[in-house]
Amino acid sequence: MATRIVRAACPHDCPDTCALLVTVEDGRAIKVAGDPDHPATQGVLCTKVSRYTERTYHPDRLLTPLRRVGKKGEGKFAPISWDEALDEVARRLGAIAARDPQAIIPYSYAGTMGLVQGESMAARFFHKLGASLLDRTICASAGATALRYTYGASVGMDMEYVADAKLVIIWGGNPIASNLHFWTRAQEAKRRGATLVAIDPYRSLTAEKCHRHIAPMPGTDGALALAIMHVLIRDDLLDHDYIERHTIGFAALRERAMEFPPARAAEICGVPVDDIEWIAGLYGQLAVRERQPVAIRLNYGMQRAHGGGQAVRAVASLPSLVGAWRHPAGGLQLSTSGFFPIDNAALQRPDLLPNWPQVPRTVNMSTIGDALLDDGTGDQGPKIEAVVVYNSNPVAVAPESAKVAAGFAREDLFTVVLEHFRTDTADYADIVLPATTQLEHVDVHKAYGHTYFLANNQAVAPMGQALPNTEIFRRLAARMGFTEPCFADSDEAIAAQAILRQDKRAEGISWDSLREQGWQKLNLPAAPFAEGGFPTASGKCEFYSEAMARDGLDPVPAYVPPYEAPASAPELAARYPLAMISPPARNFLNSSFVNVDSLRATEGEPHLDIHPLDAAARGIVHGTMVRAFNDRGSMLARARVTDRARQGLVVGLSIWWKKLASDGKNANELTSQRLTDLGRAPVFYDCLVEVAPAPAEEAVAS
Repeated sequence: MATRIVRAACPHDCPDTCALLVTVEDGRAIKVAGDPDHPATQGVLCTKVSRYTERTYHPDRLLTPLRRVGKKGEGKFAPISWDEALDEVARRLGAIAARDPQAIIPYSYAGTMGLVQGESMAARFFHKLGASLLDRTICASAGATALRYTYGASVGMDMEYVADAKLVIIWGGNPIASNLHFWTRAQEAKRRGATLVAIDPYRSLTAEKCHRHIAPMPGTDGALALAIMHVLIRDDLLDHDYIERHTIGFAALRERAMEFPPARAAEICGVPVDDIEWIAGLYGQLAVRERQPVAIRLNYGMQRAHGGGQAVRAVASLPSLVGAWRHPAGGLQLSTSGFFPIDNAALQRPDLLPNWPQVPRTVNMSTIGDALLDDGTGDQGPKIEAVVVYNSNPVAVAPESAKVAAGFAREDLFTVVLEHFRTDTADYADIVLPATTQLEHVDVHKAYGHTYFLANNQAVAPMGQALPNTEIFRRLAARMGFTEPCFADSDEAIAAQAILRQDKRAEGISWDSLREQGWQKLNLPAAPFAEGGFPTASGKCEFYSEAMARDGLDPVPAYVPPYEAPASAPELAARYPLAMISPPARNFLNSSFVNVDSLRATEGEPHLDIHPLDAAARGIVHGTMVRAFNDRGSMLARARVTDRARQGLVVGLSIWWKKLASDGKNANELTSQRLTDLGRAPVFYDCLVEVAPAPAEEAVAS
């Protein structure tokens, strides 16, 4: 029996980007384990990825190309050959491109985070075609834009040092479910005497294990952060030396913070004044008076509201006020992805665009429902005639799902889906193309929760007729007559092009060394901003951003109220008085893993957590079926009456495939296509609903 161990990397949209060791026997992967030598992974994987072989060898894997034979959305297909599939795709796309290539759009996101199987050969193909560009906003663009204006890039502290912090604030995240390796370090800090604080509207698994939980209403985090600043300034809990030497705009920030005394913020956020005074006092006391490291782990939950970008700006300003960056275990982390020197121009080749440097129109992936239903007669560009979906499942994950499904149901829309399984989106495809999983192809990865490059070596041969994304687009390019040499690049060659080796941060790192070693750490200081050196134009943390002023934006961190809240939309709130958020379920990752039987069995069915007082007012009993609804749609779920959801809030852990829910719907039936203040991102957690007991016939059907 031939056994070997292959070095690989987790491809999923998680900050941990774990280093994997894949055990292969006689050509079959039998085990996926964490690499114990990788300092970030430490030999531990989450429940989802530890069962990765269940995904690769799932009985429902797509193993041959398919052509639709039923109505769109029915999921009825017949097998066809690769030649038939690619010929039809090339013919249909070619005919549309001859009229207007901007009528074609790609739709992709983070089904894989790999630099090779993500946006390399695919981007080259669509650039050469002249297709519309996709604004990939659906997860992180509000926060990324905020960090760019504040720090100059998506950069932050190194999570490996968190165990040395004396205070860890986990703001808008649930790392037990979605950032396990940060959580292990936070627990170690707790064992060493650190105080752990969760700021989250929901008492998540993480919040339950922290010393204190502060539960603001969704979309009010900016006001809370400004009130914390108010206390720091009022009580002179400031590192004046760091502010003077390494920041810009303190006077303007001070003026803004003075507008948010704790009493005002407490009213906005729905939290006690004492909570604000306590967290601000502890943060400033430890950092300034005691010179101890204090850390903020900021996550993406709090950016998914109208004011999410400015809220990130406000929170991201706090470490510089108290000099937290002086310590390796101090500062803030939202993302570390901006540290990685990636040669995106080499990977994606925007110079292939027909009129470069002029570019085609851009379609925002977060408003794909409206985009697909636009008739092309306005100023939004031509009517969309074709969509090629890869690394995403928009019918399940995009907001205002009824419109998304209606758009994909258009009979005059040609849809191609590259997938592992027949997802909600694949059911609407004209052609489905079977793609490889991470164990079946080559890739190279950066991370956004640590600072290691990782290699993913191919562990096993592709299942059935599945092909890597890169090979699918290579073959399509050949059929379209694209002759540029870059379309012949192998996956290994693309991996080698990904890293800007002349950048000192990548010194000693190459695809060859990564492939052999599995992972390598960037060359960075332990405390990257101890002496300033932020990658802004000024080299400083910019409380006041000249770039924002030039862009017509408020240049100082601000509180931007939610679209849907009693104060900003009183008439709407009178009809739909409950705020709803839909954070990830522990055993799912966005819509990935929902069809893995063992993981779905653990989750059970869609639930809606509701506070006992809110439940009693509506005649809702624990364990019964309820209907959550607003003007955009509705969904069925089983009620869990619990004070884990604060009063005025309901929580639907997500994202279920719609076809696997009893009513064929998920939480995105209720979310809107409105966008954030910065970054044009979706507002998944800026959503008012009402909840009622399900009608008897619906409850029985479930």
